[in-house]
Amino acid sequence: MKSVFFFDSMLTPKIVTFIYWLLLLVSIVGGLATIFTGYGSSAIFLGLLQIVGGVLGARIWCELMIVIFKINGNLQKLVDRKQGE
Repeated sequence: MKSVFFFDSMLTPKIVTFIYWLLLLVSIVGGLATIFTGYGSSAIFLGLLQIVGGVLGARIWCELMIVIFKINGNLQKLVDRKQGE
């Protein structure tokens, strides 16, 4: 618990994983809602596009966020190694 309060460990990567699953659920439900409640013949296409775009967008955004934290972790390892010399 001390590491969280003094920012020795990052809490946000765990939150990003939760947000990723939440975004997946929202994009799938939204796409299905577009398919089943949409009007016209393009509703199926738009719903599938919404699902695919939402899933890809969520994945790319979350991967970028995780990469930022991995860079931070690797920099912290370098600092710790440098201080140990």
